[in-house]
Amino acid sequence: MGKLKIKLKRSLIGRKEKHRRTVRALGLRKVNSVVIHNDTPQIRGMIRQVSYLLEVEELNEDEDASTTS
Repeated sequence: MGKLKIKLKRSLIGRKEKHRRTVRALGLRKVNSVVIHNDTPQIRGMIRQVSYLLEVEELNEDEDASTTS
C-alpha cells in the first residue's frame, strides 16, 4: 500500500464548515502543515473534496522509509 504526503496550502478562513471539518479530519491544522496517510479510497475521497486547498504527493517505499527516520 502506498503513502500520500498531504500539505495544506491555503487558509481555511471563509471556507465551508464541511470542508474545514474534512481538513481537520485529515490531521491538518495550520497552513503548510504536512501529514502522511495510507493511500485508501476514504483518504482519496477526502482529498478530492478539498483538493483546492491541498498539495498531494505520492510517496514511494524508499521515500517513505527516509521520512520516518
